[in-house]
Amino acid sequence: MSEHSVDSGQPAAAEPTEQVGHPQYPVLERHCDVAVIGGSAAGLAGALQLSRQRRGVIVVDDGTPRNAPAAHMHGYLGHEGAAPGELMEAGRAEVRAYGAEVLPGRVVGVHRRDDGRFRLDLTGGHALVARRVLAATGLSDELPSIEGLAEHWGRGVINCPFCHGFEVRDQRVVQIVTHPLGLHTTPLFRHLADRLTVVLHNPAGVDEQVVEALAASGVVVERGEATRIHTGPDGEVSGVELGDGRVLEADAVVVGSRFRARADVLAEVGLTATPHPTGVGDALVVDARGETAAPGVYAAGNLTDPSLQVLPSAAQGSQVGAMIAFSLAEEDLRDAVRRSGEEAEWNHRYAGPDRAWSGNPNGTLVHEAGALAAGSALDVGTGEGADALWLAEHGWKVTATDISGNALARVRAEAERRGLTVTLVRGDANDPAPFGTETFDLVSLQYGSFKRTPDQRGLRSLLAAVAPGGTLLVVHHDLALLHAPVDVAAQTRMFDPEAFVGVDEVAAALTADPGTWRIETHETRPRPAGAASTHHVNDVVLRATRRAV
Repeated sequence: MSEHSVDSGQPAAAEPTEQVGHPQYPVLERHCDVAVIGGSAAGLAGALQLSRQRRGVIVVDDGTPRNAPAAHMHGYLGHEGAAPGELMEAGRAEVRAYGAEVLPGRVVGVHRRDDGRFRLDLTGGHALVARRVLAATGLSDELPSIEGLAEHWGRGVINCPFCHGFEVRDQRVVQIVTHPLGLHTTPLFRHLADRLTVVLHNPAGVDEQVVEALAASGVVVERGEATRIHTGPDGEVSGVELGDGRVLEADAVVVGSRFRARADVLAEVGLTATPHPTGVGDALVVDARGETAAPGVYAAGNLTDPSLQVLPSAAQGSQVGAMIAFSLAEEDLRDAVRRSGEEAEWNHRYAGPDRAWSGNPNGTLVHEAGALAAGSALDVGTGEGADALWLAEHGWKVTATDISGNALARVRAEAERRGLTVTLVRGDANDPAPFGTETFDLVSLQYGSFKRTPDQRGLRSLLAAVAPGGTLLVVHHDLALLHAPVDVAAQTRMFDPEAFVGVDEVAAALTADPGTWRIETHETRPRPAGAASTHHVNDVVLRATRRAV
């Protein structure tokens, strides 16, 4: 973080020094209960279970799902025929609704720390520290070296009768068998296809009795290598060329890939993939709870079972997420504590010997509050308290809240040094009655945010804290540039603003209740000068008044 006078104890919805307009990104270390590697069906399902258990969850996803080449997803009850990306977007929205974050980026290594927690090294030099790890990285397909085959993979070239078989029904299908297991699905494709031809590209180990049974049933069997996939004028698959130059007409091609578990990032915790019983790939071994041989590291999805389609992958991820929740709860019970991932995150932020922020009050607060008559004020997410202390110096009776006890200790020490009185309350906006029953003439939320919940508990508490005739002042960073694509091979975006309540969501709640609220300002403007800063960004400022009774 650079010094830009953002004194927020709640997670900033978007720290501009991390992603917006900076040639150098500061290296960050964040803390959570569970780090999930991989944001497809299994990883997101696990994240949903865990976030609903009020665990701090961060998902890191590099955007390389196995089913990316496929235009549609089949066999998923309730989502039949949906594009894979549509399911992922819906899943991300669901986990974010419970405060889990999904970060575009890549994990490059996992290490166990001396305290038993795990450090996940990310691209860009960043890191996550987590109590548990859920690996849902899936697998990669190794395709036979046949010209044109890879270009049509997942479309005209398929491998699963359940994923794509119905779509090639009553068509001319050529199946290229490259290993003994290749014949496993042939009876299914025989039932689906109008004409099925089997090419024994690599006949080593193939069960000849099965081959004879197929031939006797009317399936054409060719012995010889396939060399090239032909395409028609429309760019779609039209045939398979054999080594002798003949071309077999085809509307679709079936080929079984070999598969490799994406487990390399787990090598430092002693985990490697083991050969799969089928003999055509490898997978990561887990127990009935989804835990690997490395205690605290769990895995789900294709990484553990290459036969899983999207629906069972999600089901397994959900089950393993529940097992991780049990593991954390059992550990907390043994230690007689109720740990909070959010609290740990922010206590770490304020644990160092140096000040995290500039110590200056936020310029927009000074500009907006300076025109108000001093009264009672609530500073939500006070951090090190620069805003709260400025308000107290200018005659306000101030209550300052933060989730971090370390942050509040710094506020207390500075208030005592200046001879100021500030009431300090440790808690999160999503706690029950986080601000007590008192209402305030000014409620200020500066560059901070709190995690989403489906019932909008935190937002409702924030609005309820404003007294009749009082002012709500919310200032956030302008996120316009934050949504630019990220080169995950070089950088990981370290905050997910969509997991937090943002200024637009607050504005929408005010607009929906015009009988109670009058919005005076909702605009993007340059940040006022005065705060120590290495860059210049815009603020989104929302100021509203609660109508007097």
